[in-house]
Amino acid sequence: MKKILAVAALAALPSLALVAPRAPDVDDVVFEGGRVVDGTGAPWFVGDVAVRNGRIVAVGPLGKRAAKRRIDARGLVVAPGFIDLLGQSEYNVLVDGRAASKVTQGITTEVTGEGVSIAPLNQRLIDEERDTYTKYGVWPDWRTLDGYFKTLEKRGTAINLATFIGSGGLRSYVVGEQNRGATSTEIASMQALLEQAMREGALGISSSLQYIPNIYSTTEELTALSKVAARSGGAYFTHQRSESSRIDASLEEVFRIARDAKVRTQIWHLKTAYKPNWGKMPEVLRKIEAARAEGLDVSANQYPYNRASNGLDACLPPWVREGGRDALLKRLSDPGERERARADMARETTEWENQYLGSGGPEGVMVGSVLSDKLKAYEGKTIAKIAAEEKKDPRDALIDLVLADRANASCIISIMDEKDVRAALAHPLVSFGTDSPAKATDGPLSHEGSHPRGWGSAARILGHYVRDEKVLRLEEAIRKMTSFATAVSSRKDSRPTSPSSTRGPSATSRRSRRRTATAKGSASSPSTACSSSTAGS
Repeated sequence: MKKILAVAALAALPSLALVAPRAPDVDDVVFEGGRVVDGTGAPWFVGDVAVRNGRIVAVGPLGKRAAKRRIDARGLVVAPGFIDLLGQSEYNVLVDGRAASKVTQGITTEVTGEGVSIAPLNQRLIDEERDTYTKYGVWPDWRTLDGYFKTLEKRGTAINLATFIGSGGLRSYVVGEQNRGATSTEIASMQALLEQAMREGALGISSSLQYIPNIYSTTEELTALSKVAARSGGAYFTHQRSESSRIDASLEEVFRIARDAKVRTQIWHLKTAYKPNWGKMPEVLRKIEAARAEGLDVSANQYPYNRASNGLDACLPPWVREGGRDALLKRLSDPGERERARADMARETTEWENQYLGSGGPEGVMVGSVLSDKLKAYEGKTIAKIAAEEKKDPRDALIDLVLADRANASCIISIMDEKDVRAALAHPLVSFGTDSPAKATDGPLSHEGSHPRGWGSAARILGHYVRDEKVLRLEEAIRKMTSFATAVSSRKDSRPTSPSSTRGPSATSRRSRRRTATAKGSASSPSTACSSSTAGS
């Protein structure tokens, strides 16, 4: 497989910093003689690509066009920088702006804000995340989205970042984390906060309906917020309410919101989770096709792995998590409440997504990361292994770790079937997201474990599924990661821009692109035959 060269340049998403102008007649860099895959899905062609001021300005036979730097791209594939439609880096880029785990796999733009977002903030929301802020020493000096972007511009980052506003975050801001419906006055307050954020550059509204407090949001509440986003040309992106036994009803809710709010909609990390639901992906994809045939602008994205990642506390029943972190820790410290939680973890149910049982029990739940340095020895171990070492019931081992790390630990869980992953990957309506924050191999973000998708998603798609398994064509894979990602996420009240004319190319060897990220010790970059080049911020 040829090398794929990804040159990072600014994406044309509405909330990104501008690059200072330079002389208009001299390009910063020209890539010469590469196989250009332009992101439209069209076949590759041999050509040159010019980048200036962080943007692609010309593609084609460019001759001896004046440039400060020329790169011989013969033998390489040159493509637009990739868009991660589900990153989680809004805080991490403030801690370490290099975003190494993104740029080393060709990602130059990240879309974030799944269910909760970096703004708007009030003191209660800041207090909820005080453990993280204390560890990394970066406390919010903003309260609004505009304030966040100003802080981000001041600190600087290697990637472009755009965000949705999380309806769960709005709910927590206005209602709190209680299990009750929002009043009409509270919904109006959430709408006002969203309207302000849309003026400040948000892409739309999002939800994450398996988590507190978004689990308490009604369809009507989500529709009311989606209408606000749609009026400003925004979209609704959702981690839908069920990805397992209730997925049919969950999809109908997605379609209803898209229909009633007249809003462009995307399902985040599409999956059919837990063994009883394996093999359902073709049916799910047919339902999405049927919704589009009805006229609903619905699509999806995924990460190319059959293991998911989540907070370790998500293995607990929802009632344990009601009220936020401190309430959760208080309940688990009460012997009676703890015993009730243990019983619920062992109970088959369709009332909530029982992640503990759905993963196959303690053997299927592996500790991904911990916040406390004192607990690092747990990373990479399954709950079954921890329980055996500590001579505990596995449920007690899990609860004890949740308590010890103050509900900050994450886990990696075995919940999907490879055939379903491939079916989604091959479908033209399914794009790409890592569902992971930016990390690095050194510095403050190098000490946490992570799911391999954070380092290896793009490389796994291009190396494993395109080159080795031929699940889809190279041109189609890059279309999903560039122009299609732009189409589904960009604000429709802003001037649309082709990804091949705005983000710098990415170039890697088709033969040597491979994934080296692993579940344990996954802070390693994808193997490439040449390093990423950056033209612009």
